[in-house]
Amino acid sequence: MFGFGDKTAPSPAPQGDLIKDTSEATFMKDVIETSREVPVIVDFWAPWCGPCKTLGPQLEAAVKAAGGKVRMVKVNVDENQMIAGQLRIQSIPTVYAFYQGQPVDAFQGALPQSELKKFVDKIAALAGDGGLGEALEAAEQMLTEGAVLDALETFAAILGEEPENAAAYGGLVRCHLASGDLDQAQALADAAPAAIAKAKEIEAARAQIELARQAAKAGPEAELRAAVEAEPDNHQARFDLALALHAAGKVEEAVDQLLDLFRRDREWNDGAARAQLFIIFEALKPQDPIVLKGRRRLSSMIFA
Repeated sequence: MFGFGDKTAPSPAPQGDLIKDTSEATFMKDVIETSREVPVIVDFWAPWCGPCKTLGPQLEAAVKAAGGKVRMVKVNVDENQMIAGQLRIQSIPTVYAFYQGQPVDAFQGALPQSELKKFVDKIAALAGDGGLGEALEAAEQMLTEGAVLDALETFAAILGEEPENAAAYGGLVRCHLASGDLDQAQALADAAPAAIAKAKEIEAARAQIELARQAAKAGPEAELRAAVEAEPDNHQARFDLALALHAAGKVEEAVDQLLDLFRRDREWNDGAARAQLFIIFEALKPQDPIVLKGRRRLSSMIFA
């Protein structure tokens, strides 16, 4: 599994390892030692405890939803009275959280599912993101500098740690796009997990795929520019010129041509100018000056 320097996150545990029963013989290994790498939530319960039968499964569900960032250990107090005594368990259910070998939080009694989720998320956050943020920044830098294979491997490793990381998934799609493999990029975008399928990073990658496909079919810029200059109301020529300009990397000029087309006839070809502007804006970062200026100018026309 890929490591991220000194902040290496624990590898996602198989579902069977996320939740386990422990005993007095294995408590040190299952809880204390494990908590030095990843937070561990300990559920003290007993078969005769009614509230335990509700809390236990709900807590397990919240731990599973945390995606390996926290583990859960169950202690049957009837069979492990020494552990219960050492931690001064007065009533059950009682839940303790351990991190770095020490208890860091606890509660007694049953909690609503929403409160359980907050508790688990808070405990999971103790370990930070395991350096994933730094790894994402490094991968983006690699991609910007043209080290596509290195970027692809880093994005893939991040997804190995966190399969629903939208930024890493979008980065993986863009790596294939940068390699010129549009079909693979499209297949990956289409196969995005449901939880992140509509994330802005995935939508941006889809927009970039669409623009790349358009670029492959773009006409000659010089001829299209001449056609527009000769006939300013030739909307198709102006639209095609915008595609050619974008394909040539002249993004701001492409946006200008589309805005001019929208100003001349916003309904032309079922609002094609506006739709194309949104594709370009989606493909860029939200705070890109071209996006901010273009959206402002488009809004002023729409609401004028």
